[in-house]
Amino acid sequence: MIEAWSAADVRAAEEPLLASGVPLMERASFALATIVARDLARRRSVALPDGGRRDGRVTGARAVLLVGSGNNGGDTLHAGAYLARRGVDVLAVLTGEHAHAGGLAALLDAGGRVEVLVGSPDDTTRAGGPHDHLDPHVADRVAAQVARADVVLDGLVGIGARGPLRGVAADLVRHVSAVLDGDAHAGGEPGGDGVPGDGGGRSSGSGARGRPWVVGVDAPSGVGVDDGTVPGPVLRADRTVTFGAAKPGLLLPPATHLAGHGAVVDIGLRLGAPAEGGGAPRPVVRRLERADVAARWVVPGPTDHKYTRGVVGVVAGTPTFPGAAVLVADAAVRTGPGMVRYRGPDDVTRAVLAARPEVVPAAGRVQSWVLGPGVPPVPGPDDDPVDDGGQHERVRSALAAATGELAADVVGERVPVVVDAGALSLLPDRCPPSVVLTPHAGELATLLRSRGDDLTRADVEAEPLRWARRAHEATGATVLLKGSATVVVGPEGAWSQADAPAWLATAGAGDVLAGILGTVLAAHAARVVREPGLAAELAAVAAVVHGLAAERANPGGPVAALDVADAVPAVVAELLAAR
Repeated sequence: MIEAWSAADVRAAEEPLLASGVPLMERASFALATIVARDLARRRSVALPDGGRRDGRVTGARAVLLVGSGNNGGDTLHAGAYLARRGVDVLAVLTGEHAHAGGLAALLDAGGRVEVLVGSPDDTTRAGGPHDHLDPHVADRVAAQVARADVVLDGLVGIGARGPLRGVAADLVRHVSAVLDGDAHAGGEPGGDGVPGDGGGRSSGSGARGRPWVVGVDAPSGVGVDDGTVPGPVLRADRTVTFGAAKPGLLLPPATHLAGHGAVVDIGLRLGAPAEGGGAPRPVVRRLERADVAARWVVPGPTDHKYTRGVVGVVAGTPTFPGAAVLVADAAVRTGPGMVRYRGPDDVTRAVLAARPEVVPAAGRVQSWVLGPGVPPVPGPDDDPVDDGGQHERVRSALAAATGELAADVVGERVPVVVDAGALSLLPDRCPPSVVLTPHAGELATLLRSRGDDLTRADVEAEPLRWARRAHEATGATVLLKGSATVVVGPEGAWSQADAPAWLATAGAGDVLAGILGTVLAAHAARVVREPGLAAELAAVAAVVHGLAAERANPGGPVAALDVADAVPAVVAELLAAR
């Protein structure tokens, strides 16, 4: 499991080490240089007669360092000095005259070159008054040097920076990005490490032959380190080397898609230890890895039967949208429950049974519900009536049971529930965390507007963690916010998963996720009701399986929702075989 800690927690963990003289910068810069040299060698690999490849020589490679003031710039300069001693031609481009003195001296002693960019005052009115800006001709010249490099290290700002890049740094990043993003992105990929940013590397491209390999130092400059926002220009990284611990912005969208592959360098920090006079801090966000998913998966034993393995109840689809019911039921069955029960109109029931004859079209005890896929929202007072096929009343009944108020046609105790699509409009004022909402950004904005917040879909997409937290606070439910990276928020923290290819943004994919999640919750039903934080963790489990199934369905190419459901059993088997 990957845990990402706030910049404040990381700095607090650094303080006692720095006070005792631990050389944190030396550790960080040496590790940074080692990783960069390894990536360079892989990118400069040569073909062997047997068809394999051998790492190439680092000597003669060209590196450009983009360096600001402060310790992050110092890490970058010291790493440049190590690279220069290995025969790399290193040019450090400083955005001002106040670079880290020790790092600058080390680079010059190692034979590196330095160019200092000094901005000219710009009287154009901006918030905060005039700012220095980079002469466009100088910016173009530096961008051309960057384009000819083999590797670029982005050390412009550190994790303490707030807000967008400004002045010379912003101008430089804009010019460099314009040059680099004009190149094709294909091939030449050193490969990921299974650590923060890997999802971003897959979705954003991986550095093409002829394009320099861009390495973010601690975090890509300009991203929201603690919240994953992207308030201004950012140089998209192919890898981010981060020190001490992963930072939230490397895991959270939209910044995760700019972070590339990840590498966390251990510099000896102790995170999570109880603070003096207070409790232990918690990570801002977590990310599950494959081994974590396998460890949480319930495997039936020899004494299990269909009623002990989890029964999933489904209220989905209408005569207008019967396919949603088929997709939910198919995904639920393929994820491995003991039984799937379907409740809905007769014609939709026939469609479900034609696709999945194992489904039971009858009321009875369930251990989780999946409510709402393919069901329209309840119309407002000024809207035209909708044909919901009786599904709104079925959703209300199941929600009453899930939130503790048993209804006449639902048998059994309170159980977890997945609330999707049209069922979101039927939520009660407050829900237990065993209720998992699965909106996309537009649906989340609609939900929060109905509870007094003024926001749009674009607002949610710009700050997914903030608004998922707000939805959790407003409803009490666990919130799984679907997107290119899925964010889950519950009472014990947040999760962010970026396991899916961009091809998964297709109709019906959310219905498949709902079916997978319903089965995962059913397998842990009693614990989910009893343990407030478990639903969020299991929602992250479902998101991982969903993403891996999409990739397995057609690696590197387009997928249809039903193909994703079809791939789930093989993904589960592969995960379990490795545990």
